[in-house]
Amino acid sequence: MIALPVFGYKSHISIDRRFGFIRGMAVTSASAADGRLLRQVVSTDNTSSEVWADSAYRSRRNEKWLSDQMLTSRIHRRKPKGKPMAKATARANVAKSSIRAHVEHVFAHQKNRFGLFIRTIGLARAEAKLTLCNLAYNFNRLIFHERRECTG
Repeated sequence: MIALPVFGYKSHISIDRRFGFIRGMAVTSASAADGRLLRQVVSTDNTSSEVWADSAYRSRRNEKWLSDQMLTSRIHRRKPKGKPMAKATARANVAKSSIRAHVEHVFAHQKNRFGLFIRTIGLARAEAKLTLCNLAYNFNRLIFHERRECTG
């Protein structure tokens, strides 16, 4: 059997809930844990004090850091191992998913409209590609808001 190398990268972004601009980003290998990057991506100069994220970002350390920064955590809760998820928790996760969908739309836009496909070796090259793609996305959002303002 021939072992083929597989290179995977993850893009972590934070967006402005009001305007949809990408405010912060980080790029990691696919094997890296998500929870460690919350501090790199989240900032207090965003237009909202709420943080909406996937359950991979939930940890006691991150929850404490968010409360120290005066930010409200809206991070998904995990299903308990070997038990069904409580109905109230499931409903809360569904409500959080409707907000988190805005971030997923950014990734879909980059993949479909920009044809983003990372096929590089090395984290620096992948980060350069994703940074340029995020910049192009922000330009698109700026054009969208400028046109919307002009047409009323």
